[in-house]
Order: sequence, then C-alpha cells, then structure tokens
Amino acid sequence: MPVQNLSLEVIEDFLAQSRIAMVGISREPASTSVALFKELCRRGYDVVPVNPAVPEVLGRKCFARVQDIEPPVEAALLMTSPAVTQKVVCDCAEAGIHRVWMYRGVGPGAVSLEAVDFCRERGIRVVPGECPFMFLPQSDSIHRLHGFFRKITGRYPKHAHA
Repeated sequence: MPVQNLSLEVIEDFLAQSRIAMVGISREPASTSVALFKELCRRGYDVVPVNPAVPEVLGRKCFARVQDIEPPVEAALLMTSPAVTQKVVCDCAEAGIHRVWMYRGVGPGAVSLEAVDFCRERGIRVVPGECPFMFLPQSDSIHRLHGFFRKITGRYPKHAHA
C-alpha cells in the first residue's frame, strides 16, 4: 500500500535519532523485529523494546506502552499489525513522540492509512511502509539490491528538493 509524499528527509530525520522505541517487538528470537533490533543496537542506537506481553528483549527491559518509557523517546518504530497501529500512534501522540516509522518489509507491515492521517494531522513525522534496513548505510546485499530496484523503478523516496 504505497503512501504518497514521503521524502527522504523524513527517513533521514528518523534515523538521526539516537534513542528509538521499537513497538511490537516479537518474543521470537528469529523474527524480523528482533533482527532489526539487534542491527540498530549494533549501530549504536539506544533501542527501547515495547510489547506488553514480553518482559525483556536481549537483556533490555520491555515496556508495556510508549507512555511508560523513561526517559521518553523522540521516535517510535512500529512493528505492529495495521489493526494495532492506530492505537499505538495515539499512544505516541500522548507520549509526545514526534517521529513514527510504520515498518513494512514483506507483507502488509504496520501501515494503517487512518494512522498515517492521524500522524500528519498532529504534526507527527511519519514514514509509512518502508523497511529501515534499506536505508541504513552498508546494509547487507539483499537490502542494497532491494533499494537499487526501488530506485530504478522510481519507487525509492527522494529528497523534497530533488
């Protein structure tokens, strides 16, 4: 589900944050969310796991809601189902989070058009439906290849002034 008007600046701004909540992280060690969590931690991000059903992830305390995170974060990466995303963006607004990334790799991802609209109406910078791996410098070859194909087909986000 493509969402119009995504600029590369919004992605770069999100990735410039050093402390990020990962909402909906799985309890399954082989999941995409745990792999992304590990990679972001490896790259120096302070990733705060959020899932009410999981007490901790790789030794880090897992919070039930983004409002519970202390000290608060400026950004949230949503690994939720679209049905849960609307509730989570409301939680993000309540918590004062100004940047939201709705993950999408294979499958529907976390994108909810209603949640995208909610974010935009409240001035929350939103990345709807991209995979962060594709935008991290020196990602592995499969993610670089995916980004390359998106670029040649015109579906890779561009800078607003480009």
